[in-house]
Amino acid sequence: MYDPKSMKATEFIDHFEVLDTLEYARKNSSNVPLINSILEKARLRQGLNHREAAVLLDCELPEKNEEIFNLARQIKQDFYGNRIVMFAPLYLSNYCINSCLYCPYHQKNKHIARKKLSQQDIIREVTALQDMGHKRLALEAGEHPKMNPLEYILESIQTIYSIKHRNGAIRRVNVNIAATTVDDYRRLKEAGIGTYILFQETYHKKSYEELHPAGPKHDYSWHTEAMDRAMEGGIDDVGLGVLFGLELFRYEFAALLMHGEHLEAVHGVGPHTISVPRVRAADDIDPDQFANGISDDQFAKIVACIRLSVPYTGMIVSTRESKDCRERVLDLGISQISGGSRTSVGGYYEPEAQDEDSRQFEVSDNRSLDEVINWLMKLGHIPSFCTACYREGRTGDRFMALCKSGKILNCCHPNALMTLKEYIMDYASPTTADLGNALIDEEIDHVPNLKIRSLVAEHLKAIQHGARDFRL
Repeated sequence: MYDPKSMKATEFIDHFEVLDTLEYARKNSSNVPLINSILEKARLRQGLNHREAAVLLDCELPEKNEEIFNLARQIKQDFYGNRIVMFAPLYLSNYCINSCLYCPYHQKNKHIARKKLSQQDIIREVTALQDMGHKRLALEAGEHPKMNPLEYILESIQTIYSIKHRNGAIRRVNVNIAATTVDDYRRLKEAGIGTYILFQETYHKKSYEELHPAGPKHDYSWHTEAMDRAMEGGIDDVGLGVLFGLELFRYEFAALLMHGEHLEAVHGVGPHTISVPRVRAADDIDPDQFANGISDDQFAKIVACIRLSVPYTGMIVSTRESKDCRERVLDLGISQISGGSRTSVGGYYEPEAQDEDSRQFEVSDNRSLDEVINWLMKLGHIPSFCTACYREGRTGDRFMALCKSGKILNCCHPNALMTLKEYIMDYASPTTADLGNALIDEEIDHVPNLKIRSLVAEHLKAIQHGARDFRL
């Protein structure tokens, strides 16, 4: 029944197609001629299908794995350069009516401190985030029709965009909320959201239903088909992700790529981003109770193989991962990371709220945003606060066309330098500012178009003297 053009979840994520793919990959994991042919295809920068990618993921030949990692590094550089886009999550509310077994927000949890931000609370939170230097947020909220109706989310978005504090402003709000209707997605689009993000958690239908025993999220098809409704509602940038550790990682990997292939087949636009979170400890959640956890080596291999499969798609790793793990995967395909994150409701304005057990998960990388920016630059990356594509209408198929052709770098690299300069002028510590200015001086010479290079140099001088918000 597998049909990537079908609008039914059980047909575009067909269980038996996944199982056949895993068996095919197992049988060919040492098939050198086949592996070589797949790598040759990957070198064309046009991507791989889920079966081809599964073979590479299963491969245990050291010399071929080294080729996989090296090619992932090169493709990451070709499409995204050395830029890393920065963002922060903002938790609006942890009221929830679902019963997800891996999330402390589940309705039976009587230990967690339930909180919901008022609009005044949001102003304080966003002001604190602006004082850190953030320009891009990902909104998070539990599913609760009375406590967190869509009207509350829409009002919160309007509030966030309205806050102008000193030189700070949030320029892009991405939204990670429960699956909803086409009409609701249309309203989110009209509110000016960037990307709509929804983690599948697991694509294995039986496991999905067992992990979501009660609540609206129990409906596998409703959840899995959400991106189609979002696109029908006009949201052309969507973000996929699975929670690795809930089910066998090879199954999730193949199904995740099948979901991307479905979006391409039906809508002509694949996922704008793919996230790769792993199960982490939380209030009453012990990750060891899930038998499918993956090692750091397996995690790195997954990132590399996703990068070969969808070279044009942004990849996100959050503060769920440690500094060392994040450092390892940056070159393999990651293009966005969070920094200075709080996973509690109200955790930015009142950091002590982290101790109230209102967190969704424990953060593994607890460094401040400035420390993360400093670290990235020492590694040779350009921290970017750019939101230009979203604000210039380069979304959906327009963004994908530029990205697939490699032309997006003509905008992204200069925009990264200008937004980094803003951060240096307004928020950076002295040592971070020194590193950043030196990096900008070096990187501006790498802008190939002389006219653009001259324009960026002018804008950088203007930023030095107080101007803000230049973008190409």
